[in-house]
Formats: sequence, C-alpha cells, structure tokens
Amino acid sequence: MKISELDVSLYCSRCHDETLHRVQYLNDKIHSTECTNCHRKIEMNLNPTRELYKEVYKRITSKPTRLTKEYKADLSKFIEQLPKRVLSKPYRLMRNVDETRKAFKKLKNHE
Repeated sequence: MKISELDVSLYCSRCHDETLHRVQYLNDKIHSTECTNCHRKIEMNLNPTRELYKEVYKRITSKPTRLTKEYKADLSKFIEQLPKRVLSKPYRLMRNVDETRKAFKKLKNHE
C-alpha cells in the first residue's frame, strides 16, 4: 500500500479562485484534497484495510499470469534471474510490509 501526495492547481469553492491543492492518493485512488490557501479538506470514503486486501488479492491472483508471460517472452533471461529474485524476495516483502505500516500510521494520524 502506498500513499503519495501531489500539488495541483484546482478551483476552490470556498476561495472562489484557482488555488494550489494538496491531493493525497492511496494506491492510486484519491483519498483527500486540501486547499493550501483556506485549508478546506475533502476526504473520500476509502477503507484502507479494504484497499490493502484488494491489492494483495490482485497480486496473488495475477502472479501465475505474470510469471507465464515473463518466461514465454524470454526463457533464458527468466531462468537466469530466478535465483536472484528468490533470494531478494524476503527483502522486497519486508520493504512492502514496512511501506504498508507507514501508510496505515499516516492515515491513522490524520483522523
């Protein structure tokens, strides 16, 4: 799960002008927008736990298809990179878990 922020220029209904807004995304879905001028914040009804479940489900169900596509594209490259990928998987998994924890903590602090 990943939280990202982007500053964009949007029309603010409170300021009645185009102002800079901070848009916060949760897994590429808009979670909230906040006007940097008047600090009016609009939050979407996203359930972080549900978003995490959907992300994990999508990754698990698409894995066989992704692996098949990789080895059909270039079998020798696939076999060559497999040991390195297997050894680095625990690190990549822990990095993902840490990123998810940080996202949940950040969302909990904003509530």
